[in-house]
Amino acid sequence: MGLDMIGLLVHTPTLEMLLSQPWSELKRSMESGSLRQHRPAQDEVLTTTFAIDAEADLLDWMDEHSVDSKDATHAALKEMEDGAQGLLHLMQWASPGQWEVWEGRAFLYLEAALGREADDIHELYAEEVWTSTLQRLAGLSADEFAERVVLGWMDRRKELGETLDEAQDPKIVPTFEAHTRASKALVHTVNRVNREDDLVLVIGREHLDAEKWGHGEWNLSAFLQAS
Repeated sequence: MGLDMIGLLVHTPTLEMLLSQPWSELKRSMESGSLRQHRPAQDEVLTTTFAIDAEADLLDWMDEHSVDSKDATHAALKEMEDGAQGLLHLMQWASPGQWEVWEGRAFLYLEAALGREADDIHELYAEEVWTSTLQRLAGLSADEFAERVVLGWMDRRKELGETLDEAQDPKIVPTFEAHTRASKALVHTVNRVNREDDLVLVIGREHLDAEKWGHGEWNLSAFLQAS
């Protein structure tokens, strides 16, 4: 079905705690799992990652690098050519969950949020699109938005001459349910970001270079170089 678009929620106090630790202490803590009590509670609505899996991904990446054990992790990442990849691993550990959809379906949700059509898939990753989405979905009922998305999906099928009869297409009901879940999860994500000052939303996609994830000061490359 293609690549996934990802909206990663990041708990900033947890991320700052990880970045401030000496490299060797962070590595040792991840190996022992001793930091798990400090990990944000995982969100039941969103896609989540087990702590052990997030730790394994980070440790595999750390094992590929030679760093002075006393260096602060943030400083070490800043000096690395691929430091943004390490930062992304830390963000994933410091995340309560992520909104995740097939990239090709993202048009349905974001165009419904924006109230207009997007030119192409690249526009859907643009900072202004997500700024507008955060504003337009703020406080909106998840049920209301899901209905808007589903009606748009049905209209597109009609325009293409495709059936909406589940007897003719057994995928109709599962697809309807998937659009409903993804729509509600997007509203849930937006409302968490707008409500909780210690959360930020970092936008990316599968297999995208880590340095290209995020916008503005939360673009991973810009974040590392800013301090």
